Amino acid sequence: MSELGKTLHAWRDRVSPAEAGLPANGVRRAPGLRREELALLAGLSVDYVVRLEQGRSSSPSPQVLIALARALRLDDAERDHLFVLAGQAPPAPGRISTYIPPGVQRLVDQLDGAPLSVADASWTMISWNHLWAAMLGDPSGLRGRQRNIVWRRFAGDQDFPEGYGRVRQTPEQAERFKIAMITDLRAAVTRYPKDPDLHSLVTDLRAVSEEFATAWDDHQIAFHGSDHKTIEHPDLGPIVLDCDVLTVPGSDLRIVVYTAPPNSEAAEKLKLLAVIGLQSLA
Repeated sequence: MSELGKTLHAWRDRVSPAEAGLPANGVRRAPGLRREELALLAGLSVDYVVRLEQGRSSSPSPQVLIALARALRLDDAERDHLFVLAGQAPPAPGRISTYIPPGVQRLVDQLDGAPLSVADASWTMISWNHLWAAMLGDPSGLRGRQRNIVWRRFAGDQDFPEGYGRVRQTPEQAERFKIAMITDLRAAVTRYPKDPDLHSLVTDLRAVSEEFATAWDDHQIAFHGSDHKTIEHPDLGPIVLDCDVLTVPGSDLRIVVYTAPPNSEAAEKLKLLAVIGLQSLA
């Protein structure tokens, strides 16, 4: 194995399936991610991950390295080291980070009774728990921009696998959420002026969505607040929950969490959902 391959293998071994939002199915020889799980999280083929670890493909692109860094939950220093091992220049300062601080990760782990996801400053999902996947659909099957909430909102349903789009909003809620996301994205462009992926996202959104382009040019401002949302689950029916968006100071991470009042019908449905997971009751 090359040094790149050895390092990837070591980093893969330290990430448990639970940390990555995956079920720990079957007997595992090591506590970390399997190669096929890393490939799934990074949006790569299993064969390519094998070739990387075995030193048979030593020149991965920056896009591949960013995907691997996100899947392996690397901090900025580790991400830069990965780039150096692969013979690429590390990302320039001013790019959006996908690093989740230990304190934030502990918060995520301790809220396992609530559907929860973590997104970066561009609203690309980088982590979620099993209850989120069970309630809203498993994001591990999404690729590239399909994991970006803003892209999903404006690009159209045809870009996504069947089973998504379970959140039901009133027209007023949908409008507030739309403007709040665009407000966040505009702030990210100001905060990360040297991030090419972020600028490409905005450019492409303007090209594919007249609604986005109009809203972007209107410069309206809105912020996320507590709201009620209805989730149309295919087996459990409608689940009415409180939705909150929490921002992590200094990192621009967004934590989206759904909760239910104690002893409510929605709380009972969440308990049942925690048991059945991704299984279908049909």
